[in-house]
Amino acid sequence: MPLRVIGAGFGRTGTTSLKAALEELGFGPCDHMQEVVRNAEHGRLWDAATRGEPVAWEELFAGYRSTVDWPGCAFYEELVERYPDAKVLLTVRDADRWYESARNTIYNTRKPALPLLVIYPMLMLIPRLRRFIRLVNRLIWEKTFHRKFEDRRYAIGVFERHNEEVIERVPAERLLVYEVEEGWEPLCQFLDVSVPDKPFPHINDTGTFQRIVRWLVVGEATVGLVGAGLILAPSRKRLEH
Repeated sequence: MPLRVIGAGFGRTGTTSLKAALEELGFGPCDHMQEVVRNAEHGRLWDAATRGEPVAWEELFAGYRSTVDWPGCAFYEELVERYPDAKVLLTVRDADRWYESARNTIYNTRKPALPLLVIYPMLMLIPRLRRFIRLVNRLIWEKTFHRKFEDRRYAIGVFERHNEEVIERVPAERLLVYEVEEGWEPLCQFLDVSVPDKPFPHINDTGTFQRIVRWLVVGEATVGLVGAGLILAPSRKRLEH
């Protein structure tokens, strides 16, 4: 099925809440950076895209009806051209609040907290996590922020220029500039769907993000340990005999 909604806003602009909202409105599954972690094949395709290889968009988005957050927002121009009937959502927020949120969440995952340092090196042995970290470093910190994210003024300048370029380049009739705090009404009006009889989802604040990262790290480390145990078990048995 072709994409029906393209998210052009950077991560930490309410994209996780928007993902949940779009799926509630029938535009799911929605692609998001979370999917890159969860789905090994999906991560492989995005990794190739960030290296500049030709992208089989239909294969990459097979089964998805929408996309928000990175990596998709970095390719919004290609997606707007590839899916001419899709509508475009540019999620925005106050630039200083965005920077603080991004610095305290996605940027800080580059430097794991002390309790995770023990298992972090082992994660680099897991192909899916190694690919994910490489993708994030290449696409976000190198290509988007040119390794200058710690320069607050520079990073905010990149953020604001991106938003301005989206507004300039996407036809106005296809674009909604949107803050998730606005809730259901403008989103549903733009997508021509009914407003749900339930609160708009507001999820993945800074604290929630940090807890999710810890959960993912510990979970992947556990998988790695179990995998290593399964591999080493026959050898131990042979030695015992």
